[in-house]
Amino acid sequence: MTGRDIKLSPPDITDAEINAVVEVMKSGWITTGPKTKQFERAIAAYCTTNRAVCLNSGTAALELTLRLLEIGPGDEVITTPYTYTASASVIDHVGAKIIMVDTAVDSYEMDYDQLAQAINSKTKAIIPVDIAGVMCDYDKIFEIVQRKKSVFTGKNAMQKAIGRVVIVADAAHSFGATYQGHVCGSVADFTCFSFHAVKNLTTAEGGACTWIDIPGIDNDDIYRRLMLLSLHGQSKDALSKLQLGGWEFDIECTGYKYNMTDIMAAIGLEQLKRYPRLLERRKEITKLYNKLLKDIDVTPVEHLKDDSQSSMHLYLVRIADIDSVQRDAIFYKMAENGIATLVHYKPLPMMTAYQKLGFEIKNFPNAYNVYRNEISLPLHTLLSDEDVAYVVVKLKEAVEAVKLKKGCHEFYLINCIRKKSCV
Repeated sequence: MTGRDIKLSPPDITDAEINAVVEVMKSGWITTGPKTKQFERAIAAYCTTNRAVCLNSGTAALELTLRLLEIGPGDEVITTPYTYTASASVIDHVGAKIIMVDTAVDSYEMDYDQLAQAINSKTKAIIPVDIAGVMCDYDKIFEIVQRKKSVFTGKNAMQKAIGRVVIVADAAHSFGATYQGHVCGSVADFTCFSFHAVKNLTTAEGGACTWIDIPGIDNDDIYRRLMLLSLHGQSKDALSKLQLGGWEFDIECTGYKYNMTDIMAAIGLEQLKRYPRLLERRKEITKLYNKLLKDIDVTPVEHLKDDSQSSMHLYLVRIADIDSVQRDAIFYKMAENGIATLVHYKPLPMMTAYQKLGFEIKNFPNAYNVYRNEISLPLHTLLSDEDVAYVVVKLKEAVEAVKLKKGCHEFYLINCIRKKSCV
């Protein structure tokens, strides 16, 4: 191991966040309260939406959106196999059927032709995933659900008001991204963010949900219903209950425990103040990677387009002419050089839980083809330009070493690369 220690995506925390947490700790109010409400208003303003709801995770945001829409047994929800489990597990949580649509050839996004074919009378929502912070082709997704609206039957007032399959964006990676001039959070019907520790903007754990206006549905009513679902169905939050003379409350539904705390919100508020500069630094690093990787036979994810810009959450590259065994050897070699990398993602049908649900990776060849030669390089605002250059040099060395040993058995390949000699 070298003296280097380049992490994949550590949180960028300064004294501003630390002092904000200290202030909350000293205030006597540390759970859901004024800071959380302030953070909700700040997120709504940033995303140019009427309201936002803060929760304890992006997963909670996805699940409560499905519950708000009253999606459940007998319904189907479509998502991609190329994602983290949360995109699909929430569908199972509410009792609906998970429908996976393979990615397009050489793409991280769903195959939109297959998506259109998968929609039927049972389909109530689609959960597209903004991999690495790159927003999906929402124009195409909206065109598909509009075209297929004749097969849609709404089961409740909100579904009927929308009048078609609902688009619930898994934007865990894409806070701050833009799509054709629109800020992420204001594009899909509902958008669900994650503020987990590894995300661009963090609250340690945490998430949020935004939505666009629905004709005939009051935004305040949506907010109130999400609040009820997030805190046991309580008609008052803890702060309201403890006001003088205000103890009494009702339980209007058997809700869940998904609320954000003021400690988390305090971190988020300070992160949001710094976020434009954090995004700019990510853009600088992305451009540097793009420049330095031109001499290596890799294909990076496209973060910067003429009409859109991702949040540059992850720097994914696909390495030409290798398989998953060789990719793993590169992973180990990078670790030997003090560089943390990762794979985003191992497709869900390769996971035990989804195999038990009947999914098989052979039915998702495009997702597997992307997975087998993908590796994610460090991308975060604590990286120096020198760190980026070092990562690229070591990646080139690892790729060349692996290709020299092409054809070796997995055990021997990994040991040859790590020990620089065959076992």
